[in-house]
Amino acid sequence: MRAEIITIGDELLIGQVVDTNSAWMAEQLNVYGIELYQITSVHDSREHILMALNEAFSRADIVLTTGGLGPTKDDITKQVLCEYFGTHLIEDTRVRAHINQLYKERPDVLNRLTATQWLVPESAEILENRVGSAPLMVFHHGKQLLAAMPGVPYEMKIAMEEQILPYIGHTTASILHKTLQVTGIPESSLAILLEEYEQSMPASLHLAYLPKDGIIRLRLSAYGDLSEAEVQQWFERLKMLVSGYMIAETDEPLEVIVGRLLKERHQTISTAESCTGGKLASLLNKHAGSSEFYYGSIISYDNSVKEHLLGVPEEVIQTHGVVSEEVVRVMAESVRKRLNTDFSIATSGIAGPSGGSETKPVGTVWIAWATPNGTCAECFHLGKLREQITDRACTKALVKMIELLKK
Repeated sequence: MRAEIITIGDELLIGQVVDTNSAWMAEQLNVYGIELYQITSVHDSREHILMALNEAFSRADIVLTTGGLGPTKDDITKQVLCEYFGTHLIEDTRVRAHINQLYKERPDVLNRLTATQWLVPESAEILENRVGSAPLMVFHHGKQLLAAMPGVPYEMKIAMEEQILPYIGHTTASILHKTLQVTGIPESSLAILLEEYEQSMPASLHLAYLPKDGIIRLRLSAYGDLSEAEVQQWFERLKMLVSGYMIAETDEPLEVIVGRLLKERHQTISTAESCTGGKLASLLNKHAGSSEFYYGSIISYDNSVKEHLLGVPEEVIQTHGVVSEEVVRVMAESVRKRLNTDFSIATSGIAGPSGGSETKPVGTVWIAWATPNGTCAECFHLGKLREQITDRACTKALVKMIELLKK
């Protein structure tokens, strides 16, 4: 079974809003064994929406749309769907009752524009939007199906999980994905290492290389007739081939892996950041449950903060420079002691675009890891672009932390 997604809204096409909906929807469709064939973004334009619908139905069994279901003038999706399916709007008393209940504590929201929300296409099957006013609409197009949802991410996710996916139901199709993560080897060298493996794979098996910030995710995908046991056998072969570079045999974010390992060991971590400016702290406390292992950070961007809060001696900075092994070691050991954690990570580097020298060019980053068994530090050269440098620094910090926690 094949699906397409159409995201509707001018804001998506001018870069004002980033489409995060489609990536999440794609993951859910895969779980249900539904192949996503194409994602299309269109303007709030009758002609553009109609054209996208025609093209999607020429290829897909299921069409999912998001956006354009609000009460304002630019929200035209409902009207265009009426035109496409040859129907008209009628009042739905259930939707009206839901909206009145939804906004009973906010009577100012109930106005003539809100009232348009309980007008729905007569031929559509209406599903409840538990958290919003825009009703979920399902149209049947012969053997094909279209489901229209709001573009607000949290509304769309609840709609998909509670209504749309159960409505579609699990299919007989089988799409299996298994992912592992490697580091310390260039993508081209990895491809050479896996050349024979790829040549021997059956046609229904596909290996994808997904590099980012020094990590390469290897995703093994099986479409069709391979059993889960057979896919697992291929995955085990892959793990053996890359065992010297593998840091995880799941597709979890690195900070999630660090958190899980710390929780398993009943240990804690803190950070002292200079060049990464809190980015590492943001990653470590990003996910629910982080309070069990992450205590906090000292963002010591200025030298005075390094000296006064982290106790880095001025003479050490003068002698070795702020981007040095000596400085990050003191930073890591000091924050570990001050915040009373088992581990800590410290970063100091030159993220650019200025500030580099011949001996320490832009992209030079020192990272230290203070542990119950001592402190280690390493220097990296992480490129020329500021965001790339800080992202890669966080990746290096977390990769090494995983290695330390697995010892």
